[in-house]
Amino acid sequence: MTTSSSYRPIRPPLSRPLIALFVTLFAAGLAQGVAVYIDRSPVAANQVAGTAAWWPHAILAVLTVAFATGVAIRRRRAGRRGSVLLLPVGERASHRVRDTLRSAAGGNGTWRLIAAAPAAVLLYGAFRVGVQVTGGLDPDFTVRAWGGPGYAGAMACHYLAALLMMATAAWLLDKILLPGQPPRDGSGTASTPNAGPAARPSRHL
Repeated sequence: MTTSSSYRPIRPPLSRPLIALFVTLFAAGLAQGVAVYIDRSPVAANQVAGTAAWWPHAILAVLTVAFATGVAIRRRRAGRRGSVLLLPVGERASHRVRDTLRSAAGGNGTWRLIAAAPAAVLLYGAFRVGVQVTGGLDPDFTVRAWGGPGYAGAMACHYLAALLMMATAAWLLDKILLPGQPPRDGSGTASTPNAGPAARPSRHL
């Protein structure tokens, strides 16, 4: 008999198609950034006071760290393993997307297609962070950007903004998509270590 103290939750498997999709979008962003850098202007632009917006981003950074710490503590107490950042590319997320699309195609829950909006934000974020890596090498790309005019500051502020937008989009998707199935063990059967509500399908991506 397995006791709750000896139970170790299974790490959610990752979805290769979703990982490939995000990697492809990131690579496309890198290529777009290279095009921006190659087509850079020979005349340097002047910085405009106030465009760096450091104070708002400093406040956002503190709030983000505090919120992320709270989420990590809550997940640990709930016995969940793995990085929350990988949830959008998990196998469960892939199943939830597929089940939602099939349901909508069958005329059930077509309202869930509004998930296309936050999904677009999530996917665009992967592309945009790629653009920032190489496009940011162009001084004109960062001189009037958040965190500019330097490359490191612009990267930090833009990545913070991208993280918050992508996290919000993932949260909305978690509320819109159909629930996922319980995680499966190595034998391919559903793992239900506890009876009752804990064994129900989870909505988390």
